[in-house]
Amino acid sequence: MKEDVSCIFERDPAARNRFEVLTCYSGVHAILLHRMNHWLWGKGLRWPARFFGNVARWLTGIEIHPGAVIGRRFFVDHGTGVVIGETAEVGDDVTLYQGVTLGGRSTNAGKRHPTVGNDVVIGAGAKILGPFTVGEGSRIGSNAVVLEAVPEGATVVGIPGRVVRCRDESQRCLELVKVQDGEEADQLSVFEAYGVDSDTTDIADPIEELRAEVARLREELEAVRNAHESLDTRCG
Repeated sequence: MKEDVSCIFERDPAARNRFEVLTCYSGVHAILLHRMNHWLWGKGLRWPARFFGNVARWLTGIEIHPGAVIGRRFFVDHGTGVVIGETAEVGDDVTLYQGVTLGGRSTNAGKRHPTVGNDVVIGAGAKILGPFTVGEGSRIGSNAVVLEAVPEGATVVGIPGRVVRCRDESQRCLELVKVQDGEEADQLSVFEAYGVDSDTTDIADPIEELRAEVARLREELEAVRNAHESLDTRCG
């Protein structure tokens, strides 16, 4: 409990004192209730665990299945809309923001939800769907949809999620990101709220490229239309 509270002061500059954190942070309430519910689940008391899990969801807006395994110093900031499935496994020092889903893509029994390594930050609205591993130290950008394994130290953005940065030089990560000639993989160690820093390219750049392309096509269409009208005038 002390670790779950203390870690917040390292990751949220709005936290002022322990009393405020204990009384006003829904993420703290959710994880403390989950630890109790997970203990009940492990003792075979499945209905009480599910019932109190629902109570926790009503109180906090955060839904964590009592079967999910959550590591130490877990922090959910803001929290509304967070969903963590039954077979999800979350490591130590993980941070989630509002609207995150650790979900599945199958109704089959067995492992259906992701395994999240230590020191992972998952930005607001991100969806991680499937029984794969999100590597230690990785960052998932806001609103990303991740459908396959993430290597250690990677930063993933977009729909579907793609690796855009490597925090270390692991071969798997470097194979997935295009590193320009003379450019080295970033060696970042700072905490990045919402999974990415201000220099990380997200979906905004592709949208701007699409707008420019649409403008160019409109100019070409207008030129064709004018040429057609001029031809009709001469023929008439």
